[in-house]
Amino acid sequence: MRGGVIVREARRRAGLRQADLAARAGTTQSAIARIERGTTEPSFERVADLVAACGLTMVPHVVEPDEADWSLALDNLRLSVDARVGKHQAAVRFARAGQEAMRARA
Repeated sequence: MRGGVIVREARRRAGLRQADLAARAGTTQSAIARIERGTTEPSFERVADLVAACGLTMVPHVVEPDEADWSLALDNLRLSVDARVGKHQAAVRFARAGQEAMRARA
């Protein structure tokens, strides 16, 4: 995940505008905008500082790669277009049925 995405997510979670974060971090709104857009790539330390200025803590984790998404994608690529569309339609029907069941319980 890119630093700008992390900064934007932290800022949004904190309910801050770019100008608010800039004031807290001692920089300009345009500098925050450049980071969030990906025009500039901040260092890890800078991202952590901006997240802290949002009142949040960034905790990095090193984990084993999850190949499940790739195997699902490869399985789907082996299907015909009609079969892929059919699977998608079945998933949509399942999701809608779940939504309707939740509404009925409420």
